[in-house]
Amino acid sequence: MKPAVAAAILILALPASADPVRPMDETRLADLDALLGSTLRGAFASGTPSDIAILVEALEGEAGAPESLEGEWRCRWLKMGDLVPLVVYPDFACRMEDTQSGWRIEKVTGSQRFTGTLEEQEGGIVFTGVAFTSGGPATDYAGLPPDSQEPVEPGQTVAMVGLFEQVGPRRARILLPDPILESRFDIIQLTRGAATRYALRSCAKI
Repeated sequence: MKPAVAAAILILALPASADPVRPMDETRLADLDALLGSTLRGAFASGTPSDIAILVEALEGEAGAPESLEGEWRCRWLKMGDLVPLVVYPDFACRMEDTQSGWRIEKVTGSQRFTGTLEEQEGGIVFTGVAFTSGGPATDYAGLPPDSQEPVEPGQTVAMVGLFEQVGPRRARILLPDPILESRFDIIQLTRGAATRYALRSCAKI
């Protein structure tokens, strides 16, 4: 099957209407470009050279049609703004699978995790999900209070919303504007393959 045809089939497989984006999260999405620009300014001004190199790598490449998402991915969380200009965490294990409700992605190692779905909308592929810690998640995205961003217990469960972009067969990213906790803009860098032994055993709090 030609790549273009396979990509088109995959796009059609994305859910036409997964979990509706809550109005307060639509506002976060609308501010994505402005927040990314302002936090990048601080990251490039004050980040370490090694962290900046990883940030540049995460943002390289133009988004294309998603393809071959199923399976294991390495996921690295980058946080910008608020507490510190730039923090880069090690790779952890993530997994993508095609479910009855569409494509689902989840972070399966580390003390802070997330789970969510991908939905094709005008302007891109929207990720909606929840981030949580030990004991969570308290609910999925659809079960969150419709008019509150307060963490839900157990697991300090909070809403995540962003844009998923695949920039190659083995590389993708999720751009997350205005996270509820800790930062002003997050990037989840995704690289095809299993996480290293170090990442699986790491005690880093992410």
